[in-house]
Amino acid sequence: MKKNSKPRRKVGVPTKASGKKDMGTPYGDRVLVKPSTVQETTSFGLIIPDSGKEKPEQGTVVAVGPGKKNDEGKLVPIGVKVGDRIMFSKYGYDEVKINGTEYYLIREESITYIF
Repeated sequence: MKKNSKPRRKVGVPTKASGKKDMGTPYGDRVLVKPSTVQETTSFGLIIPDSGKEKPEQGTVVAVGPGKKNDEGKLVPIGVKVGDRIMFSKYGYDEVKINGTEYYLIREESITYIF
């Protein structure tokens, strides 16, 4: 049996160099987004609880996959980068929890606007 030369990294484990937790890398043309949390209030100043409002349709890019291969087999990189603020389709994401924080996993085709 052949041994790998590099041990696999575990997601959520601090790396030695930076001390920060490793988020991993999304697969293909997917983007990991931290949803924006805007506290909504009514015109009378009442705060709308999380259960009474819709999920945000915008957020900040946290991690980006390598891209998608075209018909010729060439890798087409994703058009957004880490730190970009984006808008995306209302139902075009998967909710994931990493290290206790909620993120959205979005395909590049679901991104509608870059701020």
